[in-house]
Amino acid sequence: MKNITIKIAIFFKLITESISFAIGSLKGDKFRTFLSLFGVTIGIFSIVSVFTAIDALKANVETGLNSLGSNTVYIDRFPWTPDETGEYRWWEFMTRPSVKIEEFSFIKDNSKTIEGIAFVSSTNLNLKYKRFYINNINVVAPTYEWEKINNLNIEKGRYFSIYESKTSNPVAIIGHEIAQTLFPEEDPLNKVISVGNSKATVIGVLRKSGESIVNVFDNDNSIIIPYSSASTIFNVKRASTMITAIPKADVDREEFIQELRNLMRSIRRLKPQQKDSFAINEMTFILNSTKQIFSGINLAGWIIGGFSILIGGFGIANIMFVSVKERTNLIGIQKALGAKKFTILTQFLSEAVFLAIAGGAFGILFVFLVVVALGDIEAFPMKLSIYNIIRGLIISSTIGIIAGFLPAKTAADLNPVDAINSK
Repeated sequence: MKNITIKIAIFFKLITESISFAIGSLKGDKFRTFLSLFGVTIGIFSIVSVFTAIDALKANVETGLNSLGSNTVYIDRFPWTPDETGEYRWWEFMTRPSVKIEEFSFIKDNSKTIEGIAFVSSTNLNLKYKRFYINNINVVAPTYEWEKINNLNIEKGRYFSIYESKTSNPVAIIGHEIAQTLFPEEDPLNKVISVGNSKATVIGVLRKSGESIVNVFDNDNSIIIPYSSASTIFNVKRASTMITAIPKADVDREEFIQELRNLMRSIRRLKPQQKDSFAINEMTFILNSTKQIFSGINLAGWIIGGFSILIGGFGIANIMFVSVKERTNLIGIQKALGAKKFTILTQFLSEAVFLAIAGGAFGILFVFLVVVALGDIEAFPMKLSIYNIIRGLIISSTIGIIAGFLPAKTAADLNPVDAINSK
């Protein structure tokens, strides 16, 4: 036990001396040290910035998917992505019929795999309350089940009742931004607003959801009315329509989508050789798109950071070779007094790692300052996580080990007699 304690004490003394030598090297040639640390600093800054940006993007995507439901399927007239050949045949899709409420009812009555399903009609109209106007706002008219699918987060008021969803009683739920614009000094609840040429009573206000790159519905700038009252407010025959559905928890996703396809083909009386006259869209295309974005950003960050770290690594190696040359006599004395190769190797490696971690720490500090400066951007909330800090320090210490190994080995291999007699 005593021997172990002595060895630990010797090890920490060795590390302390190595750090002291490293600080001496830093003071010895400030410009050379600055260039070396600058390379590592820029490299770690680039890489950790990429990690932090990707985390922010993932959080943004998750926010959007949580508001929509990542397992939601949308039956629409138009597909969201090109076909297998990469071509988007918009001229063909224009001839397709719009999704109808009768098709929604047919699927709802005959499906065995759906957990929830809703029909949605939408258009753009102007809103007005007293002297306040908002032009070209998205008006969404869903059936009652839409709340279950779309995970609406109502801050004030309530959702439609079943009675309101079955009658033409004009009530509305408005987005956060709309409430701020139309009612800057009033409570929006129970106020009557103009929606196009009609009127609607506000019964709810959505909680602010913020911006997301995967938003299909911008809830902050939308107004939601029951589908039953849509015909009294806008021309439903010219509006955009879609069916949204989610599967039961224990249902295979492919089985769920195939059943929806079969039911749509059945009600549209499509023959086996005929193509689908509708599109079944999934959120997976968004996930795939964001993965490509993440990969591109990640690659760019590693390339930029890699070059910077490479330059910093060469700088650290240069400093270490100079340090070995300047301390050749001291190394000879240490070896003459019984210092082993491992001791010398560890001493110089510790010095190189310290230099690299110092540069990495500055890089992480700069990332932190950037995150603080950009922290108030709601659509892109960046946070410097402990995980990314640790990753940055591990990368910088690894560079220190790689850059310092050859100089450290050179020092460890010196002949004590030649080293003492060197000039």
